[in-house]
Amino acid sequence: MLVDQRLSWLTSTVVLRYGGAPVISERIIELLHRNLQEVFGEGDAARRRAAIDQFYTDDCVLYVPPGVFVGRDALDKFAGDLRATHPHFVYTPHGEAQALHNAGILAWGSGPRGEAPDYTGLDVIIVRDGRIAALYVFLNPKLS
Repeated sequence: MLVDQRLSWLTSTVVLRYGGAPVISERIIELLHRNLQEVFGEGDAARRRAAIDQFYTDDCVLYVPPGVFVGRDALDKFAGDLRATHPHFVYTPHGEAQALHNAGILAWGSGPRGEAPDYTGLDVIIVRDGRIAALYVFLNPKLS
């Protein structure tokens, strides 16, 4: 109970002191969810590219286990290639997205619709001017 009261006080203080924080947080959470579905979950190349152009900065950077990819074209190619490896998989958020300052996190799972995920991960985004400037994708080890 005491922790809840402290967090409530802290949240109120941050909103009152810095103003605008809820709008920024809402945009970050929106970007996390829409990126998961409309970029990495999208099978149509034209719709995926339109989402990338809408959600990402020109100089965005994608950090994934295979490497680092810079720019929208590189991100688009990576997302399309990844989607082609498992076109029937869906991405499902696990838990709630969180936003802090200019960053956000979202845990997710991926697998055939209605089944347990084949793999899970965590997206971390850094937002600049309302768009994703960097995306870090952490994959969880596969449990046996």
